[in-house]
Amino acid sequence: MEAMSPRTEPRCRTLSIHVVTWNVASAAPPPDLSDLLQLNNLNLNLDIYVIGLQELNCGIMSLLSDTAFEDPWSSYFMDVLSPLSFVKVSSVRMQGLLLLIFAKYQHLPFIQVLSTKSTPTGLFGYWGNKGGVNIFLKLYGYYVSIINCHLPPHMANNDQRLEHFDRILEMQNFEAQDTPNILDHDLILWFGDMNFRIEDFGLHFVRESIKNQRYSDLWEKDQLSIAKRHDPLLREFQEGSLLFPPTYKFDKNSNNYDTSEKKRKPAWTDRVLWRLKRQSQTDFHTPALSAPFALFLRSYISHMVYTISDHKPVTCTFDLELKPLVSAPLITLLPEGPCTMESDLLISYCLATDFLSSPWDWIGLYKVGLRHINDYVSYVWVKDNQVSFSDRLNQVYIDISDIPETEDQFLLFYYSNNLQSVVGISKPFKIQPFSFLEEDPLDEAQPQI
Repeated sequence: MEAMSPRTEPRCRTLSIHVVTWNVASAAPPPDLSDLLQLNNLNLNLDIYVIGLQELNCGIMSLLSDTAFEDPWSSYFMDVLSPLSFVKVSSVRMQGLLLLIFAKYQHLPFIQVLSTKSTPTGLFGYWGNKGGVNIFLKLYGYYVSIINCHLPPHMANNDQRLEHFDRILEMQNFEAQDTPNILDHDLILWFGDMNFRIEDFGLHFVRESIKNQRYSDLWEKDQLSIAKRHDPLLREFQEGSLLFPPTYKFDKNSNNYDTSEKKRKPAWTDRVLWRLKRQSQTDFHTPALSAPFALFLRSYISHMVYTISDHKPVTCTFDLELKPLVSAPLITLLPEGPCTMESDLLISYCLATDFLSSPWDWIGLYKVGLRHINDYVSYVWVKDNQVSFSDRLNQVYIDISDIPETEDQFLLFYYSNNLQSVVGISKPFKIQPFSFLEEDPLDEAQPQI
């Protein structure tokens, strides 16, 4: 029996997260979102996109179409990000609010979506034109909550905005008994059209301050900044410095602030906040105590290039440094080679000792560049098409007739029904159109019989 090697501590790793918030004012996606997604920034190597939109077109015909098909914005982001190895992990929509999470496929075995939730706070507290949508997940073993919100508008409704903020937070209760309260989550990312305004200062002073880029002159009268000075809980949420022009209200198709009769005063309505869990010495979650978990702000900017809405989009890029609490996938998955179109695809996989499998688990075959988990070419239930199984090694096959002949590379994903998540992926591989073993390496003519 081989001697067991000493268990090594998982190394710290850095995940780069790009957060987008944009009130799109019912507009369709513009032709190019490279600046918004920072696709041409060679200094960024992003791992995760978190995208929150407000005021999507939610007319009756639009909602019916989006129920049957992907909404245009989701489709656009998938089209752009899937060739870059990003897969849609989860999404949640409530009328005009949409929250999307994309991650590079290598991270999927370490992301478990625990729940999605919608909290309407609109008319009588039941209408979803205002409120928040939330995705709650585990990321490398850490609890993370992501909230996209749209709070009430208008200068005079500041108290109502703060009430809705508190209500959305209070409603983030989770059914699982072992799930901590949201305030005990390791990270909360909260963003959206929060609709906070700039008090007291007149329109001329505000516009002159913006024109001369004296943004700091306006900070003291920003309603969110004022609220954080008086609300202990809100004060626990951090934000980057507002070093960009107020993002509302613009004339559409221009970079001019509101020239209508109302001449609304510019304001930083579109914000990105975050909160890290406070660690106490009495906390009994010892793994979290010993594992570093830190968030570093890399950029917090607006994007003036986009004019389809009366809001400018805001993005926030973070580096999340963590020591993984989960460092190995629950399933090790690999195709048995050589893979050719002449025989069924044989798949071997090993289960971690603490993994509880289900007959409803399945293995999907995907082309590299998949958009989402349902974008499989073929699949097999793990209890079907079994070739062999044991405590450590299992084998199943996918019928070759279900696989298209192509030069594309493929991936295998193992999907756990109990965890409702991908728990194992293979390395990319090709399925050869014919067996290379039968090729003549010297390309010589074969004797005829």
